[in-house]
Formats: sequence, C-alpha cells, structure tokens
Amino acid sequence: MKFVDEVPISVYAGKGGSGCLSFRREKYIPNGGPDGGDGGDGGSVVLLADSNLNTLVDYRYTRIFRAPSGEPGRGRNCRGKKGEDLVLQVPVGTTVIDADTDEVIGDLTEIGQRVIIASGGFHGLGNARYKSSTNRAPRQTSPGSEGETRNLRLELKLLADVGLLGLPNAGKSTLIRAISAAQPKVADYPFTTLIPNLGVVTVGGYRSFVVADVPGVIEGAAEGAGLGIRFLRHLTRTRLLLHLVDIAPIDGSSPAEQARMIRAELARFSPTLAQRDCWLVFTKADLMLDDEAQAAAEAIAAELSETSGSGDSVPWYLISAIEKRGTDALCNDVMVYMEARRERELEFPEEAEREEAVQNAMQEEVRARVTRLRDEQRAARSGDSVSNDEFSDEELSDEELDGGDTEVVYVK
Repeated sequence: MKFVDEVPISVYAGKGGSGCLSFRREKYIPNGGPDGGDGGDGGSVVLLADSNLNTLVDYRYTRIFRAPSGEPGRGRNCRGKKGEDLVLQVPVGTTVIDADTDEVIGDLTEIGQRVIIASGGFHGLGNARYKSSTNRAPRQTSPGSEGETRNLRLELKLLADVGLLGLPNAGKSTLIRAISAAQPKVADYPFTTLIPNLGVVTVGGYRSFVVADVPGVIEGAAEGAGLGIRFLRHLTRTRLLLHLVDIAPIDGSSPAEQARMIRAELARFSPTLAQRDCWLVFTKADLMLDDEAQAAAEAIAAELSETSGSGDSVPWYLISAIEKRGTDALCNDVMVYMEARRERELEFPEEAEREEAVQNAMQEEVRARVTRLRDEQRAARSGDSVSNDEFSDEELSDEELDGGDTEVVYVK
C-alpha cells in the first residue's frame, strides 16, 4: 500500500433543480390552477472518517469529485428528486483546508465523524408557490442555486500518543519492534526508516498506547533537509515525545550536542511542538559496560539540564532495545503518564480545551513552515529571486512537498 499524507482535491456540490411551470388540466375541472412542483436540492460533498483507512492514496490520482444535481420539479405538485450526497472516506486524523484561503474547514479525529465540505444548491420553486388570491395563474418559477465549489487540501496526521524523535540510526525502529508488534526495517545505515510506523504498546490488561516512529531528523530538517519536513508534522498529534539519543555514537560525536541540535531543529520547525513534554531515552546501552553506560547517561543528562536554561532535571531512561533492557520500565512510566493526562482532561474540561488549542497552534505553525518552503522551492526552480539564501533548489522536490508515495506499515 502507498502512503500519501497530503493531497489537493477539487469538489463540486450539485446544483438545485429548477421549479416547474405547470397548470392542472383535467376533464370537468376548468381553471384547475397552478400545480408546478419544486425542484430537488443538489447533493453535498461529505468527508467521513473511516478507521479502515490509513493513507490518502485513493486521492492521489483522482482529484475532482462532483456530487449529483437535483432533478427539476414536475406537474401535479411533484417535487424533483434530491441529489445524493457524495461521501468521500478518509483516514482518521485528516485535516481539511481550503487551498484558496488556508482556512481549516474541519478536523476529523474520531471514527465516523462527518464534515460537509461543499453544500449542495437550494431547489428552485415551482409556480404553485406563487399563487395567491390576486395571482391565481402565476407563470413565475425560480431556478435552483449553484452548489459550492472548493479547492481543498487534505492533510493526514497520524494519531498516536507518543512520538519517537532522534537522529537516523538512533534506535527508534529497534525500540518500536521491541515494545510492539510493528516490524519496521532495521539496518546499520542511515535513513533505514523512510515512512512513519505505528505500533500499539500493551501494558497489562486493557492498557495500551500508540507509538509513532518517524524518519530520522538531521541538521537542517526544518529547512527541508532529509525527510524531516515531510513527517515531522505527524508529531503534532502526539502528547509525549521520546527523544532517543545514541549513548555512544560510532562517529565519536557528542551525544549532548546531537540532542541539542535535534531540539533546535524542532524549535525552528514548530516552537509550540518544541515545548511539548519530552523525555530523553539513551539507547544502545549494550555497547558499553553497565557502570560506564550509567555514568555516561547521567553526565549527558546533567549537561543538557545545565544548558537548557530552565534548571529543571530532564527525565531520562537508559535502555537497550535489542536486549529489551529498560524498556518495560519506560513503557510503564509512559502508560502512567498517558492515563494521568486522560483523567485530568476528563475531570477538567478546560484542560482538554487547552490541549486542543495547543494542537491547533502546532498544526498552524507546521502548515506555515511547509507553505514557506514550498514557495521558496518553486521560486528557486522558476529562476525567481529567493528571499532566504538558506533554501536551495535541490532541498525539496515537488513530490516531497506535496506528499510522495512510499509504503506504510500500520500495526494494531
């Protein structure tokens, strides 16, 4: 299956049917009067969130959708048939945006949620509607109104509780394989993960949370380098970030410097996203002696706390995903965290409203960043002057910006 997370479409609602001009004519009934019926309403275009879908690939090549129009009215006060609504099924987590105004029309976050994205035209009136004591033989009718026409952009953001963040080969795919049934590709070269992977982590009976593994982030990802610009948007739906850091990088670089670089890229991409709760997870502890790994993790955490400016200690964990060492404690703490947040939002409605506002702010920031990069890229390719020298015409392809085709792994 192909994975597509952004597509443009055009929708056309149906036109309302025209009213009928007719008079009753039957034997032995002179001057029967007007009996022209109304037309039918035009069909609307509706989006329906379907739990069986996890990609927008169905809209990759078919991008124009038209709802049927209403039928005209008939004599004997017969009303025209209403146009059937055109229902388009999309994955849960799809955001609908007006491409002309950048207005967010709807956000489908629940199974079965419906959003009318283009309303059908209103029916026309038959001449029977215009009869009165002074106008007994009206010859007036009205046509049906046109249905709405919209150019839209559908954006899919995977619904997950926890997002994994880190450099390529930091151990994200190995971790999600260790704690869930997901089987993403794992290899000893960068950018092994080219697509988002979802895994459901079960902690005890009937307790679970969803983890999203996105491709690794490199320096310059906020400006389009690597694959970060395409998939960082999926982290805006998560409640908690796990920042995976290789405790002993093979190139000898500083883990603390790598962690600061990732946080800086995240802040440039979305300042609100960078303020989300984020736990440090030091990976590949099996490559060092236990005492050395513990000492190194403590030193890195202390250094990051000192340079963060907040003075607060950074929650951190030391794990070896390949040996499943430390993963149970991590999953238990994540589950406790998620349950506490859910209970707090149920008990205090203002907390749920605040969370919704934060997610909306993150998505607006991400949308603005992607739009800016797209404009810069197209300007560079067309030979126009580019306002920001940081962008080059080789950083982002149209397919990367518009949502390219790759395979997806989605394990429940």
